[in-house]
Amino acid sequence: MNDTVYVGNAGKDAALDRGWLLGHFKDVSDPRHSEAVEIKWGVHPPGDERARWVTGEARTALLVLISGRFRVELPGRSVLLSEQGDYVVWGEGVDHSWRAEEESVVLTVRWPSVPGYRVEDGSGEDGVSEGA
Repeated sequence: MNDTVYVGNAGKDAALDRGWLLGHFKDVSDPRHSEAVEIKWGVHPPGDERARWVTGEARTALLVLISGRFRVELPGRSVLLSEQGDYVVWGEGVDHSWRAEEESVVLTVRWPSVPGYRVEDGSGEDGVSEGA
């Protein structure tokens, strides 16, 4: 087997690491380790929302709707993703939050993958940031 190849299932693998499939937080021996990009397969029940806004974002992000209805809140703007393939991109320094209006699956890509960058998830725990 080639150690630089990984084959998996986003739904199954995401459940093991809060949705994250790829990023700096994966072991360096894992082909999914990357300091360039982070990828998340987010599965959200209806009404699921960020515990608080992300402020001081240090990365650029792309969020693509796979299924459902998902709302992304940005300063002065609310973006509704309602058709498969709808997406939004925001850059470094753009505060944001989100809410699943229906059961939703979203793919989030963020770059770069910033070691040590964490957002408190609202439970008092620090962790790789929840959602986008």
